[in-house]
Amino acid sequence: MNRLDGKRAFISGAARGIGAETARQMVEAGARVALGDILEDRGRATAKALGDSAIFLPLDVRQKEEWERAIGAAVAAFGGLDVLVNNAGIFLGKGLEEASLEEWQQLVAVNLTGVLLGTRAALPALCQSAKESPHGSAIVNLSSVAGLVGSQLDPLYSLTKGGVALFTKSAALEFARKGYRIRVNSIHPGVIETDMGGETFAARARQHGGNDLDRARQAALAGHPIGRLGAAKDVAAGIVFLASDDAAFVTGAGLVVDGGLTAQ
Repeated sequence: MNRLDGKRAFISGAARGIGAETARQMVEAGARVALGDILEDRGRATAKALGDSAIFLPLDVRQKEEWERAIGAAVAAFGGLDVLVNNAGIFLGKGLEEASLEEWQQLVAVNLTGVLLGTRAALPALCQSAKESPHGSAIVNLSSVAGLVGSQLDPLYSLTKGGVALFTKSAALEFARKGYRIRVNSIHPGVIETDMGGETFAARARQHGGNDLDRARQAALAGHPIGRLGAAKDVAAGIVFLASDDAAFVTGAGLVVDGGLTAQ
């Protein structure tokens, strides 16, 4: 028996990177997975490569109506929903004085409002499936090490990811109090070798007055005691654990996947 046999999952921001790898690992573990993303061509290709257990659904996480439509389509296709992964996020890479108000509002719309809207849209389906499952349903929210400690590169990103971390704890407590049987946990990646990870290298280089990406990458690498940067598969494995019944007694927690970065 596979870890996620019979589970039905929805992942936002799943066209590429951590979201796509999470979808791959979930399908491998026995789940049926809906991939939501604003990148339609990339998302459809990712879902197609995963076979019949995956579907793609267009999704702009900033829009309430799109969340409701996408979750409704996933529930119709799978007959229910057991897992929500709020993975979609963006990185700004600017300091407090450089970022415009419009850029801040965009950051909030994706990183915070998107998590709220996704949770609200999926809640009825997750509550329903929790009644039929021995260990209930699960939500996994993508935070960051920047949601645990301050970020020199992007304090506004840190602000949004810190919000995700505390929203996770609060939602876990509220759902437990209401008897929903929905576990809510967050995951906190370090620097991961994805498109967004590349954006952090570029931001670090700019803030040091240049464009030497290799030097910026080496600086990031030096901060990870384990001796390497993270891969999408490292984070996806943590998400799969939190989504599975192996984490049946875990709620309101934050799983740090950062190669020792925040242990220093």
